[in-house]
Amino acid sequence: MTPRFAITSTEAQLALAGELLKSLSGALMQTHLSESAREIAFVRDLFPKARDYTDVYDRFGLLGPKSLFAHGIHLSEREAARLSELGSTVVHCPTSNTFLGSGLLSMPHLRKEGRPVRLGVATDVGGGTSYSMLATLGEAYKVQMLNGYKPTAAQLFHMATRGNAERLHIHAETGALEAGKFADLVVLDPEATPVLKARHALSESLEDILFSLMILGDDRAVSATYIAGRRWHAAR
Repeated sequence: MTPRFAITSTEAQLALAGELLKSLSGALMQTHLSESAREIAFVRDLFPKARDYTDVYDRFGLLGPKSLFAHGIHLSEREAARLSELGSTVVHCPTSNTFLGSGLLSMPHLRKEGRPVRLGVATDVGGGTSYSMLATLGEAYKVQMLNGYKPTAAQLFHMATRGNAERLHIHAETGALEAGKFADLVVLDPEATPVLKARHALSESLEDILFSLMILGDDRAVSATYIAGRRWHAAR
């Protein structure tokens, strides 16, 4: 379900979305949350009885482990604690955030000990500037560096694979190379371009290779893709 978003939804729509989310066991809900200062101020005007932006969704039963909220850049301590308490997910969309000038999401703030908020990563097809998950991870790295935090490439690749599968509740089927799961694979070539090849010659670890791919890689680095073990794409 996609009530998109508090600003464009009536209270009746939000209430119905909450009822559907509660009644449909397999359903997920995704919407926007705390993307920009102007958006937050507008929500405050539209819902003056709510404590904050997160509370608007909370009042209608839209928080929980099946709920995914894009952006989540400007969340207060109270909001982060409430999202953590109910198991909701914030989905980091870095190319959209930088393109629109919305702000810089802080992973350390959301992952604060004692009330960690679940995190996913996505391209944001509306405001994002690339469909490439490699480009998205590269932008996520830059955003965190501007916040004074240096994530590892392995950490970011985990968010895009097993982590996102967990956030979407499909980790029993996909997201990792484990027996019993679908062979949904993307094969990446660390020497796909002249620049990647030159950088790969200097790599000394898997971390180096992954870092190069997310900073320098693009669609040319995708050597093959498999869905449930069947090859759907192969680079020439």
